[in-house]
Amino acid sequence: MHVKMVVGRYAPDRKLDGELGAPYPPPYADKPRKTYQTFEIDLHDEAMVLDGLIHIREHVDESLVVRCSCRCAICGSCAMWINGHAKLACTTKMKDVIENGAVRVEAPPSMMPVRDLVWDMGPFMEKMRSVKPWLEGKPVSPDEEYRVPNEAMDELVQEVSCISCGACLMDCESYAVNDKFLGPHALARAYRYANDPRDSMQQERLKEYSDPNGVWDCTHCYECVHVCPKGVAPLEQILKIRQMSVAAGYTNNAGTRHALAFAESVRDSGRLNELTLMPKSLGLFNIKAQLQSLPSAFNLLRAGKLPPIIHHKIPGVTRVKAIFKKVGGPLT
Repeated sequence: MHVKMVVGRYAPDRKLDGELGAPYPPPYADKPRKTYQTFEIDLHDEAMVLDGLIHIREHVDESLVVRCSCRCAICGSCAMWINGHAKLACTTKMKDVIENGAVRVEAPPSMMPVRDLVWDMGPFMEKMRSVKPWLEGKPVSPDEEYRVPNEAMDELVQEVSCISCGACLMDCESYAVNDKFLGPHALARAYRYANDPRDSMQQERLKEYSDPNGVWDCTHCYECVHVCPKGVAPLEQILKIRQMSVAAGYTNNAGTRHALAFAESVRDSGRLNELTLMPKSLGLFNIKAQLQSLPSAFNLLRAGKLPPIIHHKIPGVTRVKAIFKKVGGPLT
Protein backbone atom coordinates (compact mmCIF):
# COMPACT_ATOMS: atom_id res chain seq x y z
CA MET A 1 0.00 0.00 0.00
CA HIS A 2 1.44 3.35 -1.07
CA VAL A 3 0.48 6.11 1.36
CA LYS A 4 0.90 9.86 1.41
CA MET A 5 1.10 11.09 5.00
CA VAL A 6 0.76 14.81 5.70
CA VAL A 7 2.26 15.46 9.12
CA GLY A 8 1.64 18.69 11.02
CA ARG A 9 4.90 19.49 12.79
CA TYR A 10 5.80 21.98 15.49
CA ALA A 11 9.22 22.99 16.73
CA PRO A 12 9.44 26.25 18.67
CA ASP A 13 13.25 26.29 18.62
CA ARG A 14 13.99 25.79 14.93
CA LYS A 15 12.62 26.50 11.47
CA LEU A 16 11.01 23.57 9.71
CA ASP A 17 10.87 22.89 6.00
CA GLY A 18 7.40 22.45 4.58
CA GLU A 19 4.21 24.41 4.11
CA LEU A 20 3.11 26.68 6.93
CA GLY A 21 -0.53 25.90 7.64
CA ALA A 22 -3.27 28.51 7.68
CA PRO A 23 -4.43 29.79 11.08
CA TYR A 24 -6.97 27.52 12.73
CA PRO A 25 -10.55 28.80 12.67
CA PRO A 26 -12.16 30.04 15.92
CA PRO A 27 -12.05 29.13 18.73
CA TYR A 28 -8.49 27.98 17.95
CA ALA A 29 -7.45 31.09 16.02
CA ASP A 30 -4.70 31.97 18.53
CA LYS A 31 -3.19 28.49 18.66
CA PRO A 32 0.27 27.78 17.19
CA ARG A 33 0.26 27.08 13.47
CA LYS A 34 1.78 23.86 12.22
CA THR A 35 4.21 23.27 9.40
CA TYR A 36 2.99 20.46 7.17
CA GLN A 37 5.40 18.00 5.61
CA THR A 38 4.35 15.28 3.17
CA PHE A 39 5.91 11.80 3.30
CA GLU A 40 5.19 9.12 0.68
CA ILE A 41 5.81 5.65 2.07
CA ASP A 42 4.97 2.00 1.38
CA LEU A 43 3.25 -0.09 4.07
CA HIS A 44 1.46 -3.41 4.26
CA ASP A 45 -2.29 -3.32 3.68
CA GLU A 46 -3.27 -3.76 7.36
CA ALA A 47 -0.89 -1.10 8.69
CA MET A 48 -2.07 1.33 11.35
CA VAL A 49 -1.46 5.06 11.27
CA LEU A 50 1.13 4.62 14.03
CA ASP A 51 3.00 2.12 11.83
CA GLY A 52 3.32 4.83 9.22
CA LEU A 53 4.64 7.38 11.71
CA ILE A 54 7.17 4.94 13.14
CA HIS A 55 8.27 4.05 9.59
CA ILE A 56 8.87 7.74 8.87
CA ARG A 57 10.82 8.21 12.10
CA GLU A 58 12.99 5.13 11.57
CA HIS A 59 13.58 5.27 7.80
CA VAL A 60 12.90 8.80 6.52
CA ASP A 61 13.27 11.52 9.17
CA GLU A 62 14.57 10.58 12.61
CA SER A 63 13.72 14.03 13.96
CA LEU A 64 9.96 13.33 13.87
CA VAL A 65 8.64 13.23 17.44
CA VAL A 66 5.70 10.96 18.22
CA ARG A 67 4.59 9.58 21.60
CA CYS A 68 3.69 5.89 21.77
CA SER A 69 4.24 2.84 23.93
CA CYS A 70 1.98 -0.22 24.03
CA ARG A 71 0.65 -0.07 20.43
CA CYS A 72 -2.54 -1.86 21.51
CA ALA A 73 -4.87 0.81 22.98
CA ILE A 74 -3.82 0.34 26.59
CA CYS A 75 -1.43 3.19 27.36
CA GLY A 76 -3.35 5.91 25.47
CA SER A 77 -0.13 7.65 24.46
CA CYS A 78 -0.71 8.05 20.73
CA ALA A 79 -3.97 10.04 20.70
CA MET A 80 -3.81 12.74 18.06
CA TRP A 81 -5.84 14.40 15.35
CA ILE A 82 -6.23 12.17 12.29
CA ASN A 83 -7.98 14.03 9.47
CA GLY A 84 -9.24 16.56 12.01
CA HIS A 85 -10.66 14.21 14.64
CA ALA A 86 -9.20 12.64 17.76
CA LYS A 87 -8.18 9.00 17.37
CA LEU A 88 -5.61 6.54 18.66
CA ALA A 89 -2.97 6.13 15.97
CA CYS A 90 -2.23 2.58 17.09
CA THR A 91 -5.76 1.27 16.42
CA THR A 92 -6.68 3.34 13.37
CA LYS A 93 -6.15 1.43 10.16
CA MET A 94 -4.43 3.50 7.52
CA LYS A 95 -6.66 2.27 4.71
CA ASP A 96 -9.77 3.38 6.63
CA VAL A 97 -8.73 7.02 6.91
CA ILE A 98 -7.16 7.75 3.52
CA GLU A 99 -9.00 10.71 2.01
CA ASN A 100 -8.18 11.89 -1.50
CA GLY A 101 -5.07 9.71 -1.44
CA ALA A 102 -3.64 11.11 1.82
CA VAL A 103 -3.85 10.97 5.61
CA ARG A 104 -3.31 14.09 7.69
CA VAL A 105 -2.05 13.83 11.27
CA GLU A 106 -1.22 16.52 13.82
CA ALA A 107 -1.42 17.46 17.47
CA PRO A 108 -4.89 18.92 18.05
CA PRO A 109 -5.16 22.71 18.37
CA SER A 110 -7.13 22.24 21.59
CA MET A 111 -3.93 21.06 23.28
CA MET A 112 -0.68 22.97 23.56
CA PRO A 113 1.91 21.23 21.36
CA VAL A 114 5.31 20.38 22.81
CA ARG A 115 6.95 19.17 19.61
CA ASP A 116 5.51 17.66 16.44
CA LEU A 117 2.80 15.18 17.47
CA VAL A 118 3.39 15.39 21.22
CA TRP A 119 1.08 17.65 23.21
CA ASP A 120 1.24 18.86 26.80
CA MET A 121 -0.73 16.53 29.07
CA GLY A 122 -0.32 18.81 32.10
CA PRO A 123 -3.73 20.57 31.92
CA PHE A 124 -5.41 17.23 31.17
CA MET A 125 -3.96 15.64 34.31
CA GLU A 126 -4.63 18.73 36.42
CA LYS A 127 -8.34 18.49 35.58
CA MET A 128 -8.26 14.83 36.52
CA ARG A 129 -6.69 15.63 39.91
CA SER A 130 -9.21 18.39 40.57
CA VAL A 131 -12.11 15.91 40.87
CA LYS A 132 -10.23 13.98 43.59
CA PRO A 133 -10.06 10.61 41.82
CA TRP A 134 -9.55 8.53 44.90
CA LEU A 135 -11.76 6.97 47.57
CA GLU A 136 -12.38 8.69 50.88
CA GLY A 137 -13.27 5.52 52.72
CA LYS A 138 -16.15 5.16 55.14
CA PRO A 139 -15.36 3.98 58.68
CA VAL A 140 -15.49 0.21 58.84
CA SER A 141 -15.51 -2.30 61.65
CA PRO A 142 -12.01 -3.60 62.45
CA ASP A 143 -13.51 -7.08 62.75
CA GLU A 144 -15.01 -7.34 59.28
CA GLU A 145 -14.12 -6.28 55.76
CA TYR A 146 -16.34 -3.84 53.84
CA ARG A 147 -18.35 -5.88 51.34
CA VAL A 148 -19.45 -4.14 48.14
CA PRO A 149 -22.56 -5.44 46.36
CA ASN A 150 -21.78 -6.73 42.88
CA GLU A 151 -24.59 -4.68 41.35
CA ALA A 152 -23.06 -1.49 42.77
CA MET A 153 -19.75 -2.17 41.03
CA ASP A 154 -21.46 -3.12 37.78
CA GLU A 155 -22.50 0.53 37.55
CA LEU A 156 -18.84 1.59 37.52
CA VAL A 157 -17.36 -0.87 35.06
CA GLN A 158 -17.84 1.33 32.00
CA GLU A 159 -15.80 4.24 33.37
CA VAL A 160 -12.99 2.00 34.61
CA SER A 161 -12.13 1.26 30.97
CA CYS A 162 -10.78 4.82 30.54
CA ILE A 163 -7.09 4.86 29.52
CA SER A 164 -6.63 8.64 29.92
CA CYS A 165 -5.71 9.11 26.27
CA GLY A 166 -7.23 12.60 26.12
CA ALA A 167 -9.22 12.03 22.92
CA CYS A 168 -12.48 13.17 24.54
CA LEU A 169 -10.96 16.45 25.75
CA MET A 170 -9.30 17.10 22.39
CA ASP A 171 -12.64 17.31 20.61
CA CYS A 172 -14.78 18.63 23.48
CA GLU A 173 -16.70 21.68 22.25
CA SER A 174 -17.22 23.05 25.76
CA TYR A 175 -13.49 22.89 26.48
CA ALA A 176 -12.80 24.60 23.15
CA VAL A 177 -14.53 27.78 24.34
CA ASN A 178 -13.90 27.47 28.09
CA ASP A 179 -10.60 25.99 29.22
CA LYS A 180 -11.83 26.02 32.82
CA PHE A 181 -14.43 23.34 32.04
CA LEU A 182 -13.48 20.18 33.93
CA GLY A 183 -13.81 18.09 30.79
CA PRO A 184 -15.44 14.78 29.92
CA HIS A 185 -12.55 12.60 31.07
CA ALA A 186 -12.43 14.13 34.57
CA LEU A 187 -16.19 14.10 35.02
CA ALA A 188 -16.42 10.48 33.91
CA ARG A 189 -13.79 9.67 36.53
CA ALA A 190 -15.72 11.80 39.03
CA TYR A 191 -18.80 9.62 38.58
CA ARG A 192 -16.75 6.51 39.29
CA TYR A 193 -15.94 7.81 42.81
CA ALA A 194 -19.16 9.74 43.53
CA ASN A 195 -21.19 6.58 43.00
CA ASP A 196 -18.88 4.18 44.80
CA PRO A 197 -20.68 2.89 47.93
CA ARG A 198 -17.39 2.86 49.86
CA ASP A 199 -16.86 6.62 49.45
CA SER A 200 -17.78 8.94 52.32
CA MET A 201 -17.61 12.23 50.38
CA GLN A 202 -20.47 11.80 47.94
CA GLN A 203 -22.38 14.91 49.00
CA GLU A 204 -19.29 17.12 48.90
CA ARG A 205 -18.37 15.73 45.49
CA LEU A 206 -21.83 16.34 44.01
CA LYS A 207 -21.88 19.90 45.29
CA GLU A 208 -18.46 20.57 43.82
CA TYR A 209 -19.25 18.99 40.46
CA SER A 210 -22.42 21.14 40.21
CA ASP A 211 -20.45 24.38 40.48
CA PRO A 212 -19.65 26.51 37.40
CA ASN A 213 -17.33 24.73 34.93
CA GLY A 214 -18.69 21.38 36.12
CA VAL A 215 -21.32 18.98 34.83
CA TRP A 216 -23.77 21.67 33.75
CA ASP A 217 -21.29 23.23 31.33
CA CYS A 218 -21.43 20.18 29.04
CA THR A 219 -23.33 21.02 25.83
CA HIS A 220 -24.28 17.44 24.81
CA CYS A 221 -22.33 17.60 21.55
CA TYR A 222 -21.57 13.85 21.87
CA GLU A 223 -18.03 14.29 20.52
CA CYS A 224 -16.61 12.58 23.63
CA VAL A 225 -18.85 9.57 23.04
CA HIS A 226 -17.94 9.46 19.36
CA VAL A 227 -14.15 9.62 19.75
CA CYS A 228 -13.62 7.57 22.92
CA PRO A 229 -11.66 4.46 21.82
CA LYS A 230 -12.74 2.42 24.87
CA GLY A 231 -16.50 2.96 24.96
CA VAL A 232 -16.48 4.95 28.20
CA ALA A 233 -19.15 7.34 26.88
CA PRO A 234 -18.24 10.25 29.19
CA LEU A 235 -21.48 12.11 28.43
CA GLU A 236 -23.48 9.26 29.95
CA GLN A 237 -21.46 9.54 33.16
CA ILE A 238 -21.97 13.32 33.21
CA LEU A 239 -25.73 12.87 32.91
CA LYS A 240 -25.67 10.42 35.81
CA ILE A 241 -23.88 12.97 38.01
CA ARG A 242 -26.49 15.57 37.09
CA GLN A 243 -29.29 13.24 38.16
CA MET A 244 -27.49 12.43 41.41
CA SER A 245 -26.86 16.13 42.11
CA VAL A 246 -30.48 17.14 41.55
CA ALA A 247 -31.70 14.24 43.70
CA ALA A 248 -29.30 15.36 46.43
CA GLY A 249 -30.77 18.88 46.33
CA TYR A 250 -27.99 20.76 44.55
CA THR A 251 -30.34 22.72 42.30
CA ASN A 252 -29.31 26.32 42.89
CA ASN A 253 -27.33 26.60 39.68
CA ALA A 254 -27.93 27.78 36.14
CA GLY A 255 -27.82 24.27 34.75
CA THR A 256 -30.63 22.91 36.87
CA ARG A 257 -32.73 26.04 36.36
CA HIS A 258 -32.18 25.77 32.61
CA ALA A 259 -33.25 22.11 32.53
CA LEU A 260 -36.35 22.79 34.62
CA ALA A 261 -37.33 25.89 32.61
CA PHE A 262 -36.90 23.94 29.38
CA ALA A 263 -39.07 21.06 30.57
CA GLU A 264 -41.64 23.39 32.11
CA SER A 265 -42.10 25.24 28.82
CA VAL A 266 -42.56 22.02 26.85
CA ARG A 267 -44.97 20.65 29.45
CA ASP A 268 -47.16 23.76 29.50
CA SER A 269 -47.19 24.70 25.83
CA GLY A 270 -45.79 21.76 23.87
CA ARG A 271 -42.86 23.83 22.60
CA LEU A 272 -39.87 25.76 23.88
CA ASN A 273 -40.39 29.36 24.93
CA GLU A 274 -36.98 30.79 24.11
CA LEU A 275 -37.95 34.24 25.35
CA THR A 276 -38.20 33.12 28.96
CA LEU A 277 -35.53 30.39 28.89
CA MET A 278 -32.54 32.67 29.44
CA PRO A 279 -34.05 34.78 32.30
CA LYS A 280 -35.24 31.67 34.12
CA SER A 281 -31.89 29.94 33.65
CA LEU A 282 -29.96 32.89 35.06
CA GLY A 283 -32.40 33.32 37.94
CA LEU A 284 -35.24 35.86 37.79
CA PHE A 285 -33.81 37.86 40.70
CA ASN A 286 -30.21 37.68 39.53
CA ILE A 287 -30.23 41.29 38.37
CA LYS A 288 -26.52 41.45 37.57
CA ALA A 289 -26.67 38.41 35.27
CA GLN A 290 -29.88 39.66 33.66
CA LEU A 291 -28.26 43.00 32.83
CA GLN A 292 -25.20 41.24 31.42
CA SER A 293 -27.43 39.29 29.02
CA LEU A 294 -29.04 42.43 27.56
CA PRO A 295 -26.44 42.89 24.78
CA SER A 296 -27.27 39.41 23.48
CA ALA A 297 -30.97 40.31 23.46
CA PHE A 298 -30.26 43.48 21.47
CA ASN A 299 -28.14 41.51 19.00
CA LEU A 300 -31.00 39.04 18.50
CA LEU A 301 -33.43 41.91 18.01
CA ARG A 302 -31.16 43.61 15.49
CA ALA A 303 -30.71 40.34 13.55
CA GLY A 304 -34.45 39.64 13.55
CA LYS A 305 -33.93 36.51 15.66
CA LEU A 306 -35.76 37.57 18.82
CA PRO A 307 -38.40 34.96 19.73
CA PRO A 308 -42.08 36.03 19.55
CA ILE A 309 -43.34 38.02 22.55
CA ILE A 310 -46.56 35.99 22.72
CA HIS A 311 -45.92 32.28 23.13
CA HIS A 312 -48.68 30.04 21.77
CA LYS A 313 -49.53 26.51 22.81
CA ILE A 314 -49.59 23.76 20.22
CA PRO A 315 -52.87 21.93 19.54
CA GLY A 316 -53.21 18.85 21.70
CA VAL A 317 -50.86 20.04 24.42
CA THR A 318 -52.86 17.92 26.90
CA ARG A 319 -51.19 14.86 25.38
CA VAL A 320 -47.78 16.34 26.16
CA LYS A 321 -48.85 16.98 29.73
CA ALA A 322 -50.03 13.38 29.98
CA ILE A 323 -46.56 12.20 28.95
CA PHE A 324 -44.96 14.32 31.68
CA LYS A 325 -47.40 12.90 34.21
CA LYS A 326 -46.65 9.34 33.14
CA VAL A 327 -42.88 9.83 33.20
CA GLY A 328 -42.96 11.55 36.59
CA GLY A 329 -40.30 13.82 38.03
CA PRO A 330 -40.13 17.27 39.64
CA LEU A 331 -42.56 18.92 37.18
CA THR A 332 -45.51 16.56 37.59
